Amino acid sequence: MRTITLTGDQRLQQTDLDRAGALPRQIMDASQAIVDDVRLRGDEAVREYCLRFDGACPDAFRVPDSIVKGALDMVDPEFLTALRRSERQIREFHEREREQSWFTTREDGTILGVKVTPVPSAAVYVPGGRAQYPSTVLMDTIPAKVAGVPRVIMVTPPQRDGSLSAYTLAAAALAGVDEVYAVGGAQAIGAVAYGTESIPKVAKVVGPGNAYVAAAKRYVSGDIGIDMVAGPSEVCVLADATADPAIVAADLMAQAEHDPLATCYLVTDAPELPTLVTEAIEVLVSQSPREDITRTSLSDKGVIVVAETLDAAIDAVDLIAPEHLELHCADAFSLLGRIHNAGAIFVGPWSSEPLGDYVAGPNHTLPTGGTALFSNPLGVYDFQKRSSVISYTREGLAKDGPAVQTLAQAEGLWSHALSVGMRLKLAEGEERFDDPLAACEKAMKTAWPRKLDTPGIPRLNG
Repeated sequence: MRTITLTGDQRLQQTDLDRAGALPRQIMDASQAIVDDVRLRGDEAVREYCLRFDGACPDAFRVPDSIVKGALDMVDPEFLTALRRSERQIREFHEREREQSWFTTREDGTILGVKVTPVPSAAVYVPGGRAQYPSTVLMDTIPAKVAGVPRVIMVTPPQRDGSLSAYTLAAAALAGVDEVYAVGGAQAIGAVAYGTESIPKVAKVVGPGNAYVAAAKRYVSGDIGIDMVAGPSEVCVLADATADPAIVAADLMAQAEHDPLATCYLVTDAPELPTLVTEAIEVLVSQSPREDITRTSLSDKGVIVVAETLDAAIDAVDLIAPEHLELHCADAFSLLGRIHNAGAIFVGPWSSEPLGDYVAGPNHTLPTGGTALFSNPLGVYDFQKRSSVISYTREGLAKDGPAVQTLAQAEGLWSHALSVGMRLKLAEGEERFDDPLAACEKAMKTAWPRKLDTPGIPRLNG
């Protein structure tokens, strides 16, 4: 792991992190070409890309409901018990996120408010092929169902032999996925973004995937909604002298084993801790069946930040804005208010990050690559839309109308002033406007007497 030592008034800088940033141009170009081809040729293109990249393509993309539900009887009972526990606690947590429509009434009777409506459809992308991610099925589907989305579909690539994981399908059945399609990659994103003969277009797509999936999501964003463009996973452990080096080592390894590109940060004000943690990693990593991946991640992407004070360490954490943040510090809860940028915060020595991955309840689809600076974990709010509601009374119009006309004059928008002015005349007692030109003259006689002078601001640069 690379070590950065901060002394005196030094603060961590973005350049110290050496983050890759945007997706490589060649990946963006390749994904865009796939999406465009799927948009043009539909199912035919999807089949070609499935065979090329996954080595398998089913006769029909949609998986029969009987197979999805039947997966519940195929999985190990112990797994199913754990899956049900996870499903229950994820649902309980997200139930608290549901927003309700609200309205308020002014003294003059004007009604203002927000109408909350679920998106009409959503697709959950679940990685497959070489691995199974039933936890992702739960995390991405349950918030959508809690939000009230009437149609939630799942797209996931088949394994090399053409089969789908029973674990993944069991999670889909438990979470309430309405339809499952055996298709993955950028072609799946293109299919749900624009629709094909057999795969429906949706309003929003969520879920993690490889770089090509992320690039495809970025490309279709704006035509449909997306949750985020997720990069490799990351963890930041903020630890003081009270932290157990072996526990810290295990927590860094838990993130590193995801992917050679996963990033692990250890930030500390205890100068002796990094050596102890590094020694513990050497002991533990040799026991891991994912030793190669874990070592590569820690070696290539691991960063240790040693600060002179806890304040400087916290500043470093906020600059990193990690996906996962663990607080291995004395009185860890007292630090919570000082942390501003993190996707998920695990407080205290008992709060292992894998608890959040599987069963705690909060969502594990989180902002990566520093985007916790401005982004949120996936939640019910991602599947709800808000519509402003505005209903004026005659009295309310009389109070606010003149201000609207003045502002419209300043912006040179004559018809804006007319729209309000005609209503003001009706409010004064006019029955109706049978003559539009006469109505215009009445409405604009005082509202637009002259073109407003636009004062100039002196040049600030001389």
